[in-house]
Amino acid sequence: MPLEMNRDVFITCAVTGSGGTQDRSPHVPRSPKQIADSAIAAAKAGAAVVHCHVRDPETGVPSRRLDLYREVTDRIRDAEVDVVLNLTAGMGGDMVFGDTENPLPLKEAGTDMVGATERVAHVAECLPEICTLDCGTMNFAEADYVMTNTPGMLRAMGQMMTDLGVKPEIEAFDTGHLWFAKQLVKEGILEPNALVQLCMGVPWGAPDDLNTFMAMVNNVPDDWTFSAFALGRHQMAYAAQSVLAGGNVRVGLEDNLWLDKGVLAENWQLVERANTIVSNMGARVIGPQEVREKLGLTKRAPVAK
Repeated sequence: MPLEMNRDVFITCAVTGSGGTQDRSPHVPRSPKQIADSAIAAAKAGAAVVHCHVRDPETGVPSRRLDLYREVTDRIRDAEVDVVLNLTAGMGGDMVFGDTENPLPLKEAGTDMVGATERVAHVAECLPEICTLDCGTMNFAEADYVMTNTPGMLRAMGQMMTDLGVKPEIEAFDTGHLWFAKQLVKEGILEPNALVQLCMGVPWGAPDDLNTFMAMVNNVPDDWTFSAFALGRHQMAYAAQSVLAGGNVRVGLEDNLWLDKGVLAENWQLVERANTIVSNMGARVIGPQEVREKLGLTKRAPVAK
């Protein structure tokens, strides 16, 4: 991909995520109403896309409940502000092994493994414009937790997303994930004008140094659209770096809880700051309708209940 600054940038807000952040900040939304309200506030601050997980409203732990996704979708679709909806499809591939001498059986706590159809059931019902496709298996932060996405599972899920008319956002945590994503396009499972999110600094994927980031960017085909993010204190630096490299921006409480040192952020504040950074660089922040035109997206109502 040629290195040229992106002059028309969209901002994605990753509203809540599935990490154990629910008790680290009072601003991490839990209930469908809180998640939708936070997404709507982010849209008003300049986010063209909102990326949503759901959580148990009582405990805040990540969930795959269809009714929670449906409520979030309905609330966002009914809002007075327009925004592109991006739902995760990353849940349902979690394996937690036993200790190093006895890895099997898997630990029940934390393990959540289901089939492809169940992993995209909420996508089929809610019909967002975009849903995520984590394009690889990797050791993920905790000692014995593996994020599992086999080639067969990804082919099945990717085909389901394409058949539904929902654009997959390829989540690439390392260069090999981009390699396989290009294979999915070659096989006709994903459409050629693919969308990819470069996920930097997630243990134990691609580190968030500039050399690795540029290796990721240079592995994105010229006719793809990419965005990028990094975790924690590097979030805003990557907002600038991604734009300079020709990409778009992702911020939000899924990736970073802090506005400044000692100051916990709200999603709209992170979007507002990213908006300022992009604008001060001389780029234009584009809205949801331009994103739909750029990516070939269609806004649809969820399947009738």
